[in-house]
Amino acid sequence: MIEIAVRVAVDQAGVLVAPVGLSSPAGRCLDVTVDGARQEVLEEATLGQRVLVLTPTAEAVTLRYAYDAVPAAYPEPMFVPHRSRYIDPTPALASEAREIVAARGVAGFVDHVTRLFEYGHTVEKFYEGAEAIPQLCDMVTGSCVDINTYLVSGLRAAGVAAGYVTGYFIPAEKRTSTTDMHCWVATRVDGVVAHWDIAHHLKMGTRNVAPGLNPKPGVRLALSHSMGWTVPSLGVEDVKLLTEPMWHSGDGWARAALDISLTGYDLLDAAQNAAALAD
Repeated sequence: MIEIAVRVAVDQAGVLVAPVGLSSPAGRCLDVTVDGARQEVLEEATLGQRVLVLTPTAEAVTLRYAYDAVPAAYPEPMFVPHRSRYIDPTPALASEAREIVAARGVAGFVDHVTRLFEYGHTVEKFYEGAEAIPQLCDMVTGSCVDINTYLVSGLRAAGVAAGYVTGYFIPAEKRTSTTDMHCWVATRVDGVVAHWDIAHHLKMGTRNVAPGLNPKPGVRLALSHSMGWTVPSLGVEDVKLLTEPMWHSGDGWARAALDISLTGYDLLDAAQNAAALAD
């Protein structure tokens, strides 16, 4: 059995909003079950995804995502461009991305983006308050979210089918737990899907980024895709992400206190990493 269990402490008012899970080349999402809450399933208006809206009935809410280790195709809407201030590039970024991809391909643009970032978390993002993703001319500090925002925006501007994936990464040294979400980028060129994780390469101290699911030892499972979510019945329009469970109320969005555990590390490790180790 492969299961991600996400326990949420009910320590504030509002409803919990969470993804239903995502099938991907990392494994198929078979089901999601919920304990400790009444649930409603809403449709996202743009991206072809569904959203769980959970009203707590206990002191904690637990979501259990069941997977198997069978690779699956990403959903087509993940690669379809849509308008969002978290994806739309400025003309300068679009022009630069087209030039780099035309000359050096996807790997060349990945290399270019890698050299623009130091990994880290900052209070103010380089795109904060902007209506489109600005071109970077100097190195900035950014998280996996920030790096992949820039990468997907540029690749799509250059006509590359690129998608933004969010989920959980469980490090090899932990095996049964993780502390937060992770994100990565998938590209599809001539029908071939490749995965790019600049942030993990930077955390390992290298800027030589190669495609692969787990450059850092561990396993991963997908939960949702894309930026710029719109859920009219929640009054939500062009929200950056709906990934891990978040509190939603009349006061807006708030982080939830999460405890995240994994069952089935060995099955995932064999499926995701055995081929890479054999090369």
